[in-house]
Amino acid sequence: MEKTVALAADHGGYELKNHIKKHLENRGIKYIDFGTNSPESSDYPDWAKIGCGAVIDGSCDCALLFCGTGVGISISANKIKGIRACCCSDAFSAKFTRMHNDANALCLGGRVVGPGLAEILVDLFLDTEFEGGGRHQVRVDKIKALENEF
Repeated sequence: MEKTVALAADHGGYELKNHIKKHLENRGIKYIDFGTNSPESSDYPDWAKIGCGAVIDGSCDCALLFCGTGVGISISANKIKGIRACCCSDAFSAKFTRMHNDANALCLGGRVVGPGLAEILVDLFLDTEFEGGGRHQVRVDKIKALENEF
């Protein structure tokens, strides 16, 4: 099954998002670029909402989100019901957040992660499946329950 990936970034993640677009094209992975389309200052919560909205409405399977550190956009994304976003700057976290947490949004910092490492993290995130079942599914279900509790 072909995946469609949502891309969104503020000005701090604009360059890294554009680099990852080329990487996805080279891999033949379909994406929708929701912006930003310039390095002019913009607000990461707005881009998290747009990129994650495409995951929630089903037009995209997951999101790759970018800001200066990856932190602000991940905090914003995690406020959206149904999103499990992770801010990663290492390979282990990018892989295991998919395997154990069923994360559906990867957040990267354009001022923290270089383009080569970003490609590795994106590949691990996109190519790793959720293990499901057992203790991992129980934990993801508890995360989902927290969204409804508060």
